[in-house]
Amino acid sequence: MSDTIEKIKCLIIGSGPAGYTAAIYAARANMKPVLYQGTQPGGQLTTTNEVENFPGYPEGITGPEMMMELQKQAERFETDVRDGWVTKVDFSGDVHKVWVNETKEIHCDTVIISTGASAKYLGLDSEQKYLKLGGGVSACAVCDGFFYRNQEVVIVGAGDSACEEAHYLSKLCKKVTMLVRRDEFRASKIMAARVKNTENIEILFNTETDEVLGDGQVVTGVRVFNNQTNEKHEIPATGFFVAIGHKPNTDIFKGFLELDETGYIVNVPGTSKTNIEGVFVSGDAADHVYRQAVTAAGTGCMAALDAERWLAAKDSTFEVSTSTYN
Repeated sequence: MSDTIEKIKCLIIGSGPAGYTAAIYAARANMKPVLYQGTQPGGQLTTTNEVENFPGYPEGITGPEMMMELQKQAERFETDVRDGWVTKVDFSGDVHKVWVNETKEIHCDTVIISTGASAKYLGLDSEQKYLKLGGGVSACAVCDGFFYRNQEVVIVGAGDSACEEAHYLSKLCKKVTMLVRRDEFRASKIMAARVKNTENIEILFNTETDEVLGDGQVVTGVRVFNNQTNEKHEIPATGFFVAIGHKPNTDIFKGFLELDETGYIVNVPGTSKTNIEGVFVSGDAADHVYRQAVTAAGTGCMAALDAERWLAAKDSTFEVSTSTYN
């Protein structure tokens, strides 16, 4: 353990749209934020080739470029952006204690959590290959469905989210083939009925993915197998969507913050406040409904404003900055 304990007014854990937006607002409010980027600097958006639904980019922008611009904007207002990730916290006392890379101890007046959530994938080598290439594998139909207009795609999943994404894709794509591992949906009856009654959605029950096929650059199809008969066949497709859930990156907060049954941090409705005074949450670490860059940025703003007001109420020498709201 380090002998030197650093004291920080505002610590932001995690980057991405939520973390960087929180940093911009906190820095403009003279909170001198320190931001640790985490194990995936820039968050999930760094795996997205094209972002066309974030306001202010009429020609679109790549995910990595957008995150670099947000980081530069945060640093322009003197946010201290650092490499490293938080490996342990202790929110049991009056002082919020955080450890970085298991060695450096930090004591924080306020903490903003922006650790996000990670999409679950099947784990196939071919799936990961085309995911990294940006060549047709996605875990977000709302983000990427637009690029597959009038094309044929495959989606894996059986829950409400999978049904919702399949239905969304059906409005854009020529055909959507839905792979369901069991002989029935896990989704609610109303959501299952919606996809069953959509003409251009074909549902294959008892069906799993054997391999994502491609030409070395982009997806060209999917080889599937029936898990009852082991019969295999290929489905032509230019897009492969995985909708089997997300895992929030919140394990280190267990025992201190209130989490829901799937691990998302529970916030006070309408705010970014958690059950611990001075600890706030933004982005996909709490949001299991929208999971969009623009909503993450919005909650990053909320978290910084809530933290600023909390500091002002606790410390009479800290004044709320009017520039924060401009």
